[in-house]
Amino acid sequence: MEIAAQLKALEDKVAQALEQAKKLGATGAEAGAGIGWGLSVSARMGEVETMEHHRDQSVAVTVYFGQRKGSASTTDLSHASLRETVEAACVIAKHANEDPYAGLPDPDHLAREIPDLDLYHPWPLSAEEAIETAIACEKVALQYHREIVNSEGASVHTHQGVRVLGNTLGFLHGYPASRHSVSCAVVGERDGQMQRDYWYTVARDPEELESPESVGRKAAERTIARLGARSLTTRQCPVIFAAEVATGLIGHFLAAVRGGNLYRRASFLVDSLGKQVFPEFVHIHEEPHIPKGIGSAPYDNEGVATYPHDLIHQGTVASYILDSYSARKLGMTTTGNAGGVHNVLVDPGSLDRSGLLREMGTGLLVTELMGHGINLVTGDYSRGAAGFWVENGEIQHPVEEITIAGNLKDMFRNLVGIGRDVDRRGNIRTGSIWLAEMTVAGD
Repeated sequence: MEIAAQLKALEDKVAQALEQAKKLGATGAEAGAGIGWGLSVSARMGEVETMEHHRDQSVAVTVYFGQRKGSASTTDLSHASLRETVEAACVIAKHANEDPYAGLPDPDHLAREIPDLDLYHPWPLSAEEAIETAIACEKVALQYHREIVNSEGASVHTHQGVRVLGNTLGFLHGYPASRHSVSCAVVGERDGQMQRDYWYTVARDPEELESPESVGRKAAERTIARLGARSLTTRQCPVIFAAEVATGLIGHFLAAVRGGNLYRRASFLVDSLGKQVFPEFVHIHEEPHIPKGIGSAPYDNEGVATYPHDLIHQGTVASYILDSYSARKLGMTTTGNAGGVHNVLVDPGSLDRSGLLREMGTGLLVTELMGHGINLVTGDYSRGAAGFWVENGEIQHPVEEITIAGNLKDMFRNLVGIGRDVDRRGNIRTGSIWLAEMTVAGD
């Protein structure tokens, strides 16, 4: 079925659900419908391991009877199933407690002029071509160095789909989107010690993916670099988070200013609006309308228009991350973030990662993190880590079996520099992040 026809069919389903909700007495309703399809292939040691054609579909309905809310969903898009789903949501709502903050978004905030963000780029890859791509990727990695002795495999994923959102305030819109990726992980061995590492590429447009050969080579390079790793003695030292793990550090900040955590007072950044939490040079902003952006969206999961805005300006919290419900709970206005953020950018400095290492002189470069030792209420941070020990601005040896610890409040305040080696593969785009000091626990 053509994309336009699929969009029309889903719009009809959503409109049907909304009409049914009104007939059953709902004072308000919203519904979302989606269809997605794609191909996933993985190969290991030159042989196909898995191949899966996947297709999924769903409709989710939320209804309101005054301040009482009920939700239900189904993967069956038939007329009868849709009717039963709406009826189930209505039954739930009638038995729910009243919540003064529940309800549809303010009509004034709904997206009216909807930009085309160029998010749909199908990859018409046959199963045979996907297998060839995965095997070619792994082959480069296995042939890179004699110390590459095994593989965890290479994989190719394609996905495209259509999603439609509507509510009883008159909003009804949908658009297609795509997302594709190639990844590889291999194992190296030296003197009886084994290490593994990986690399991946992801994009909405297959033309913007790194080549399979490049992905395989980077996976192998990273694996070889880790051979000979050893622990460190416990110490306090500067730490640089490589760009690919620095995204997680920014993710902790985003979680701390997310509305749900704030109104529950389950965040170390409660009441932080207008307060300085980073050095003045730090600028973190959301840019939802980047063409082809992994996190780009013209509106959020409520149909509220997304817009570019600062989260951190001159080191100060400029905005929380709010949907309509959390905004009402906090006495504020939605920021168009129902469902999450859309392309968070951290402005880079002038130095690449090598430049940051030279400036730091002596310290730890972290390239992998393990575990989830983060307490969002207190900001306490403790995670297993691996990476490289640096002296005189040069990598001396790989490091493993250590723990890095601190408090996120102090870590944010002690941010010294941000690299221009920006990792653009995800919803958070940042370069490497240099922190003045953390506790490193080892031998």
